[in-house]
Parts: sequence; structure tokens; C-alpha cells
Amino acid sequence: MRVLVIEDDKKVAALVRAGLEERGFQVEVCHDGDSATTRATSETFDALVMDVMLPGRDGLSILRKLREAHNAVPVLLLTARGDLNERVEGLNLGADDYLPKPFAITELVARLNAILRRRSGVGLNIQSYADLTLNFSSREVHRGERHIELTTREFAVLECLLRTPGKVVSRVELSQIVWGHQFDAGTNFVDVAIQRLRRKVDDPFPRQLIQTYRGIGYALQTDS
Repeated sequence: MRVLVIEDDKKVAALVRAGLEERGFQVEVCHDGDSATTRATSETFDALVMDVMLPGRDGLSILRKLREAHNAVPVLLLTARGDLNERVEGLNLGADDYLPKPFAITELVARLNAILRRRSGVGLNIQSYADLTLNFSSREVHRGERHIELTTREFAVLECLLRTPGKVVSRVELSQIVWGHQFDAGTNFVDVAIQRLRRKVDDPFPRQLIQTYRGIGYALQTDS
């Protein structure tokens, strides 16, 4: 899940980012309303976590612009604890939920997950391919009846492949989506992650699902 955090307090933004990344989200951060508007309207995110009070364009203005453009991206507003009018206006403009400051990161994650479940439907939180099943809410992985323990990075790599079976995902794409930085051809961290994933997901089973396209990337094979 790709989330844009829009928060001008850099300490709060860093805490939110760390808390979400620890739970498997891919997080981008903006510190002002103008750059946030540009990114929110030109890029695809699964959700926005947005402070109302921002330098430049404020959060409610960004929300209004998104909804007027029929952009239904889920929005969790961060609001001042005592400002009832602000919260009501945000909900009327199309916010999915709000969280008063100060807040616990565990509550923010719980509210964000609840928004995503409501928007996607429970069934879409579970995706299967062949005998492999991923539960995106609980972060559980099964192959047949066998439970597979994956790290956050391994789960994110497998999720990228499972979203588009048969489509080759390049090493550059995996690097940007999972690790969130530009790919350095001189490193092999993507290949190492794939090797570890294969040992857990493929090696114990007769059918090998993860296919290598040398010099290009990786995909879940579609042939049986």
C-alpha cells in the first residue's frame, strides 16, 4: 500500500512514516500544501494521511480539490483536538475519517487499515495465485495449508509480484516500491531478497512460482 503523508511538522511526519513503514506500507512525505496538491493530483496513492493546517494550501482545500476532480483516494485527516467545526467540514468534504492530535501511531494505523478495508471490501484484502495466498490485512502468507513467515521486505516483494501475475517486475521497480529509493546497479539487495523469498515460498514445494528474467526482473510464472 502506497501512502502519502502530508504533515508540516517534520518530527511528527517522521514518526508517522516510521510507524507505517514498520507495518509494511510504502510511505512518501510532503511538508507543505502546494507540493502535496501536485503529488496527490498527479500520482496514484492508496491513501492520504493529511494534516489540516499546512503552509500554502491547507488540508481542507486539498481535499476539496481532490473530490471536485472525482478523485476518491481515501483520506485520513489529522486535526486539532478541540476544533469540532474543522472535523465536521472535513467529513462533509469527503474525508473518510479524522484523528485528533496528539495521537498514538497504533490508532493511526488501525484507522487507516479500517478505511482501506471499507473502501476495498474484505475479499480484496486476500489474494491468491495457484496455491499461494496473501492476506494484506493480517500480513499472513500461506502456500496450501502451510503457513509461511516472511519479513516485511519479503512480504512487500511478494505482494508486488502477486498484484500482476505473469508481468515482469524489474529490479528497478522493486527497489523503488519496496525500498523507496533509486536503484543502484552496483548493489544486489533485490536479488538477495528474491533468493530468501524463494527459499521460503518455492523451495519446499514441487511447483516453483517465482521466475527470473535475466537482465530484466522477476515474475510469478503463469504456466502450470
